Amino acid sequence: MLVYRSSRGLVVEEEKNYYRLSGIAWDLLFQQSNLYDFLVNHLPEAEPIPEFRRDEIGAPVMNQEVWAAGVTYYRSRAARMEESSRTGGQDFYDKVYGAERPELFFKANASRVSGTGEPVRIRRDSHWSVPEPELTLAINASGEIIGYTIGNDMSARDIEGENPLYLPQAKVYSRCCALGPGILVRNAALTGDTKIAMDIIRKAETVFSDTITLNSLKREPVELVRYLFLENKFPYGCFLLTGTGIVPPDEFALSAGDKIRITIDQIGTLENHVEE
Repeated sequence: MLVYRSSRGLVVEEEKNYYRLSGIAWDLLFQQSNLYDFLVNHLPEAEPIPEFRRDEIGAPVMNQEVWAAGVTYYRSRAARMEESSRTGGQDFYDKVYGAERPELFFKANASRVSGTGEPVRIRRDSHWSVPEPELTLAINASGEIIGYTIGNDMSARDIEGENPLYLPQAKVYSRCCALGPGILVRNAALTGDTKIAMDIIRKAETVFSDTITLNSLKREPVELVRYLFLENKFPYGCFLLTGTGIVPPDEFALSAGDKIRITIDQIGTLENHVEE
């Protein structure tokens, strides 16, 4: 099932039917050890919604922090090495790809996150920015994966490539992240054949399109979560973007007005446009 944070409150989609759960705060979901059973138990008291519009959906985040993992796909490793080769930083990305410890970094709080249908931004001081489509883990306060959503980790490749120490500036700024449309909640982990697809549309023309499956993800999601929670506490839970295996060619850069569509099997489509 899918759960949405919407203008109507908390909405659950089950077998293409929609239900509003009243009296349940969004942050309460991230206190549950078994979110699937929690939602199933509350569905009998839920109010059916005959029509639920996608423009009612907000970003699925309130007090949760958003973190991200880097260099978890071979294509991402190659891209990071390419963009930093002129400044001698390429070895760092090669080493972290094979290291035991993953690269993890803070990405956003709720004020920096866009929902589906909302704009994302490219930095004014960047001339080479790209979207990064990523499976995103919803994690409860105890460090357990309770669901999955879609993430767009907007990245300024030129700033990160200039010096790896500029990573926070390349990654963290207003509307630097998009999440949604909702959280997929299920009793089993997603399988390796789950497909991630991204299309970028410019003036009604698709200028980039690619797909990848979770089989290409080098690190297990539970491993990434374990490292994130080693010395961190998240009383309201958190999200963790698991890295990207889709990287546009080096000659490509986002432009104002571009539309970004990211689709992950069973979760749906996250669509954003680059702010004019």
